[in-house]
Amino acid sequence: MNVLFVSAEAAPFAKVGGMADVVGSLPAALRKLGVDARVIIPHYGFINDEKFHIVPAFNFEFPRNTGVTDVQVYTSVQDGVTFYLVKGWPFFGPEGTVYTEWVWDVPRFTFFNQVAMAVAWEIRQREGWFPDVFHVNDWHTGLIPFFLDLNQSDPVWGQVASVLSIHNMAYQGEHIGGWMWQLGIPGRNHPELLWRGLSDNMLAIAIAYSNMVSTVSPRYAVEIQYPYMGYGLDDLVRARSNDLRGILNGIDMDLWNPDTDKLLASNFNAENFIEKRPANKRQLQLDSGLETRDDVMVIGVVSRLVAQKGFDLALPALRQLLSDTDVQFILLGAGDPDLDYQFWRLGKDFQGKAKIFQGYNAAVAQRIYAGCDVFLMPSHFEPCGIGQMIAMRYGALPLVRETGGLADTVQNYDNGAADSGTGFVFNWETPEAVLGTIHWALRTYHNNRDAWQRMQRRAMQTDLSWENSAHQYVDLYRNAIIQRRR
Repeated sequence: MNVLFVSAEAAPFAKVGGMADVVGSLPAALRKLGVDARVIIPHYGFINDEKFHIVPAFNFEFPRNTGVTDVQVYTSVQDGVTFYLVKGWPFFGPEGTVYTEWVWDVPRFTFFNQVAMAVAWEIRQREGWFPDVFHVNDWHTGLIPFFLDLNQSDPVWGQVASVLSIHNMAYQGEHIGGWMWQLGIPGRNHPELLWRGLSDNMLAIAIAYSNMVSTVSPRYAVEIQYPYMGYGLDDLVRARSNDLRGILNGIDMDLWNPDTDKLLASNFNAENFIEKRPANKRQLQLDSGLETRDDVMVIGVVSRLVAQKGFDLALPALRQLLSDTDVQFILLGAGDPDLDYQFWRLGKDFQGKAKIFQGYNAAVAQRIYAGCDVFLMPSHFEPCGIGQMIAMRYGALPLVRETGGLADTVQNYDNGAADSGTGFVFNWETPEAVLGTIHWALRTYHNNRDAWQRMQRRAMQTDLSWENSAHQYVDLYRNAIIQRRR
């Protein structure tokens, strides 16, 4: 089986969110199961060819309604997976970020949808390889299932199925009608779109036309069928519920391994963490300019600072906590300017107890995972989340809201001997719920160390690999092919 992933992001080349981690690691897991999985992404201007051993492959002229584009295709092999990186001026090549402004992102990703199919055809002509399945991701690649539907009578394209993965329902690529008309793209006349007025919404188009639809956790597959998480598309998702699957993301267990991670002050595993992990906490406190103490509970965060992540709930709770409780708080992140400022202000107001690292730094991130006691993720919604899984792998207990992938991966503490539990879970979207749950964790940390360490060991031993998920994706692809060729 041949599967071609098409995505706006893929680690290690270009990463903004969790989608990059999925597209960067799932194909390698699929290859271990005999699936020839390959990936197409844009070749953004900031991608370093030398660093990732990217070399030119071929180029061709691509005629469009508004002119002819010279397309250059580059390749790189990462973990056995072939990546195709596409340039085409002015859409991809000179930019310094993955995403720009909506008025530019819509036409450039529309071009990417068109050219991805052209690249696949060129690969067939030049290498004799052609996909059985296009695996598209979020709105940025949402036109490909529609293009395949337009070509269903073609003897070659008519055999190619489509699978959509929804990584975040909140971003949809709406109001594209004017660009589609300008580019000569036919009307999207699917009945599920027309009567809902969604024929100019790229994510809706993908949901309607894909042979199968998946989300990145089972819980999220349920949540998006209701108005609160469906962002106006819940009715459409319910119409496709028979073809919808929720498949939990995994992590690369070899990459995220505290026993071999060279960025840590002290390597450790589930057998020796009680003796060896504390050195990482001390190093984290030292790096953060905080008092080096084993007896204080350290709360850590590594996150984009955006509304989705629930920090509007956490900030009031953290201010009260740092005012009247003996804890330390360390955050690495950036995003919304208002949240950036509020956390910067928090760090200034509680110097000696809180440290805010703004931006992203891989070494700091690893040391937070390996050194903090509690890893905070108070998300309003979280399709899957990777931070809580890395934290568990590194022996930090997640403190999360019960939503999406957080609910699927973090088992709530039983408030006893820890016969069950890998973290602390709350439900209500209020600062009081965050604060109360942190106090619950704090009491457990100080008064029931045996239970705490049992949860740490269980969290570190949890199988968070891609292996099980990859098998589910193979079944998904088979169902998509059957449906397409029927």
